[in-house]
Amino acid sequence: MAFSSNSTGGAMADINVTPLVDVMLVLLIIFMVTAPNLSYEIQIDLPQPSPPPDEPPPDPPAPIRLRIDASGSLFWDNAPLPNAALTPSLMVESSRDPQPLLEIEASQDVQYQVVADVLAKAKNAQMKKIGFVETL
Repeated sequence: MAFSSNSTGGAMADINVTPLVDVMLVLLIIFMVTAPNLSYEIQIDLPQPSPPPDEPPPDPPAPIRLRIDASGSLFWDNAPLPNAALTPSLMVESSRDPQPLLEIEASQDVQYQVVADVLAKAKNAQMKKIGFVETL
């Protein structure tokens, strides 16, 4: 029951799209069924939120300024310190929790051996935080 606008009664030249639509629907159904099977899981270790800290960390203690002048004399926070009292003072400070920073300020004219002795005494006293301060 085809309608023809052609009044001559000849053959109809229109394309029948019904089989094309049937094939497309079958392909659509096949892809819809097989597409979920093609996906696979990827293992990703996402970062987890850390719990909030119970209490803020304590403020670090004030640093200790150990100054060595050109003659090799020691000054602990600008107070003169005998060489024999250096080791006990470092032992006391290294036992504190948290341990303060030892800032060594050496004169440019001091002998290297004096600075090396101070560093060795700080290491033997278990000082972990040691820094050098540049003199102006």
